[in-house]
Amino acid sequence: MKEIVHPELRSLLGDPRNVDRRTFVVTSLGAGFAAAVLPVSAQTIATPADGLVSGEVKVPAKGGDMVAYRAMPATGGPFPTMLVVSEIFGVHEHIKDVVRRFAKLGYFAIAPELFARQGDAGKVTDTQALIRDIVAKTPDADVMADLDATVAYAKASGKADTSRLGITGFCWGGRTTLMYAAHNAGVKAAVPWYGPVARNYHQGDKTPLDVAPQIKAAVLGLYGGDDPGIPNDTVEKMFAALKAAGNARTEVVIYPGTPHAFHADYRPSYRKDKAEDGWKRATDWFKQYL
Repeated sequence: MKEIVHPELRSLLGDPRNVDRRTFVVTSLGAGFAAAVLPVSAQTIATPADGLVSGEVKVPAKGGDMVAYRAMPATGGPFPTMLVVSEIFGVHEHIKDVVRRFAKLGYFAIAPELFARQGDAGKVTDTQALIRDIVAKTPDADVMADLDATVAYAKASGKADTSRLGITGFCWGGRTTLMYAAHNAGVKAAVPWYGPVARNYHQGDKTPLDVAPQIKAAVLGLYGGDDPGIPNDTVEKMFAALKAAGNARTEVVIYPGTPHAFHADYRPSYRKDKAEDGWKRATDWFKQYL
């Protein structure tokens, strides 16, 4: 049987004869939380899927089908589109829950497994090994192309309004949020949660500071004031660079005395008051700009 490719995806994928066929190692999402963060804290939030269409989907991308988790309201649409980008741990239960939270607010939300070509981030127990063997081998070029493919998939579904495109992410995903906002001029609003701004993970890639002048989306940054891995002065420099480039729709919140990963309700770093305040700010931001 002849393979049929949706027109929205054909232009993105191009001639299959010219595609680097790097295949996906991970073809389905596991259940539970990432092995590197176990045991899971008791305060973990669980958002029910009632009233939603939710679950695993396959996104056509270069090299094959990329697995993702998607949720949206069971009726209505098309809905504004929300890309959710994971931390270094991949798409585990916390990221799936964030996707459902956005769906409950009326979004077509989707979290692609962006490490799927390199390995299963959720099964690696040692964080340093995870960064070395999977994260550091995942170049921005692949990530940007895979997010483009995710947007194309969303548009082709008929349920997503990709003219109202937002993106949010955590740590590695927070950095990726900024990089993708620079890459795709169609992004209308972006909310990076404690995303590094002065570093890369893959050798040779740029940093968010390098691409700040290219970001035209409305950007809200949410950071912890007691996060040694992301010095406050670099965050302030990033948002000053956005404004200097003429992007007036920017705001940054640095919560005093707050650690990295303060939104991660499954980890000891969770700070309920800061996480709830950040979530309200983020959802208000998307409501305003999408």
